[in-house]
Amino acid sequence: MERVPILKIGGVLLVSIQIDLQDQSVLALQEDLAEKISATGAHGVVIDISAVEIVDSFIGRMFATIASISRLFDADTVVVGMRPAVAITLVELGLTLGGVRTALDLERGMRILENIGRERGRTGLEAR
Repeated sequence: MERVPILKIGGVLLVSIQIDLQDQSVLALQEDLAEKISATGAHGVVIDISAVEIVDSFIGRMFATIASISRLFDADTVVVGMRPAVAITLVELGLTLGGVRTALDLERGMRILENIGRERGRTGLEAR
């Protein structure tokens, strides 16, 4: 099973999904990300799904679960790069991804996290 790499940029963790997601790889990502947020004190998570072509209901729910876990560690999550077909599939499956912010691309996703940080008294994207 391939693992999804998690990169740290200042106070943000970048998850760029470049593999075909299987249930086990999503569960491993969920666990790895929780450990990485806890270890680094990151205040933001960006999940880049621009290479993801297909999602099912389990994977869709896991994005919402990952965002919920991140919130428990006081980190906000933004999903970026969603393809139109993926968005349509999520809607057809009845998944709303509650609590998950989305952005068209990585740059906009980082800007969202920067704005959230400012609202909470942080400057820029630095770590805690």
